[in-house]
Formats: sequence, structure tokens, C-alpha cells
Amino acid sequence: MLSGNDHFKKYTTMSTENKIQLTYRLGGDRQINRLGYGGMQLTGTGVWGDAPDRANAIKVLQAAVAGGVDFLDTADAYGPHTNEVLFHDALKDEYDRIVIATKGGLTRTGPDQWVPNGDPEYIGKAIEGSLQRLQVKQIQLWQLHRVDPKFPVEETLAPVADAVRSGKIRHVGLSEVDIPTIERAQKVVPVVSVQNLYNLSERKWESIVDYTAQNNMAFIPWFPLASGPDKMKDKIGRIAEKHRATVSQIALAWLLKRSPNILLIPGTRSLEHLQENLLAAQISLTDEEFKTLSE
Repeated sequence: MLSGNDHFKKYTTMSTENKIQLTYRLGGDRQINRLGYGGMQLTGTGVWGDAPDRANAIKVLQAAVAGGVDFLDTADAYGPHTNEVLFHDALKDEYDRIVIATKGGLTRTGPDQWVPNGDPEYIGKAIEGSLQRLQVKQIQLWQLHRVDPKFPVEETLAPVADAVRSGKIRHVGLSEVDIPTIERAQKVVPVVSVQNLYNLSERKWESIVDYTAQNNMAFIPWFPLASGPDKMKDKIGRIAEKHRATVSQIALAWLLKRSPNILLIPGTRSLEHLQENLLAAQISLTDEEFKTLSE
């Protein structure tokens, strides 16, 4: 079994067994490994406040990059604001070889409280705040965290388009959106990614996975490790046993096989679980196993 630090050296180009490309060209111009990392868990309870063990959180982020991760996802709402600062403090020396994606458009009123805010003035300030906290001149991927029904998406994205033109944002993504919303947004600014809830048990956005693949956009599932109800766990458990893998690893392997535009950002505050997640790229599900899990 390869270590987490070594597995990308063997698997970043292509698995010869399952013919799955394990890299993706984000926005057509930046090749990244499809198995990334999401930072939301590196906060306090209810995604509120800084990481309880900040030193460990920094170690986890640095270990992810050392293990081959070069696409990491955060948001101004995580903390709020503390997660972006943590990313800078842990990864500033790696900025030239990684892509940090962040998000804006949600305000926080307390633990587990998330309030959409699509006011263009607020969005403009959110972009500036992320630039300052990450201490970068350009955000590689800025994502609208949620569409605010109180504002037309065209108005919300106007300052985002301005930031793209001025070079403050390289690429733009959306989160929790349907096809009509994507198409409206595309008239304002090019969209290179969509981040929606999707995993083995939650398939509401199947059509979006296919739509983004057909339109050269990345699909970034959030909450990717969910394995579903007991009947699903029985099926996935049998397949995991065959591969001498964990249920979580099989859930990630299924997503990698589902579509070549899927980028994974499993999050964890545990170094052990991080290494476990990284090893998911080694798992080659057969077409039959994929079909069994997909039913």
C-alpha cells in the first residue's frame, strides 16, 4: 500500500487499471489533481470560530499539500474569516504551486447559521476581504456561496465580473445552483465550476454533473463522504472489503469514476483520515461495482 505522500507520484496522470484521469484542467488553463481538500472542518463547532487546535490544523493543511493535494477549498464564511487566515498561515510558502478556491455570499449570525447576501456592495467587499485574508493579489477560483433570492444573480455577479476584469479573480464558480441559474450567470461572467451537494446517497444534482461535464466546467461535490442508508452501507461495505478499503475510500473512488470533471474536496481535521482519503485514488472500481453502487 502506498503512503499518502507517495501515491500521487504514481496516480496523478492516469490509473492504467481503471483508465480514470486523475488530473483536471481547471478553467482550461491550470492542471490540478482531482483529489483535493476542503477546509470547513478546520473551524470551531458549528463552523464558528477558529480551529480549536490551530497547530494541528496547520499540520493537516501542510500534510495535504505534501501528499500531493494542489487544490484546496475555503470560504469567507468559515469561522467566519478565520479559515482563510489559517490557509494563508499554513500554506503561504506553497502559493506558487497550489490553487486555493474561496467563496463569498453567505453571512454568519452564529454557529450553524448561514444567511445568503447577494447585495453587490457586500459581494465587492467580500472579495476584497478574501484577498486581504489570503494575502494574494489574485484569487484563483472565487465561488458564489449561495444565490440570494432577494437579488437577481446578474446584479450579484456584477462586482465579480469587475474583479475578473481587473485581475483580482482568475476564475469564477457557483454553488447550489440549477442549470437556468448557471446559464444566467454565464451571461455575466464565465463560469468554470459548480459546487453542489452530491454523494453516493444524495443524487439530486445528477443532471448538473452531466451538464458541467458537457460544458467544460468542474463539478465539486460538497459532503462527498456520505454513504447513505443502511442498504447502501451493506453494498458499499462488501465492495470495501473486497478492496481492503474503508467505506469512505469507496465513496471517493465512486465519485472519481462517476465523471472526469469531478473535483473532490473531502475535509478532515485528522492526519490519519487525511492519509486515508488520499489513498482513495488507488482504488480501481470495476464497471460492475460502479453500477452496483449507482443503483
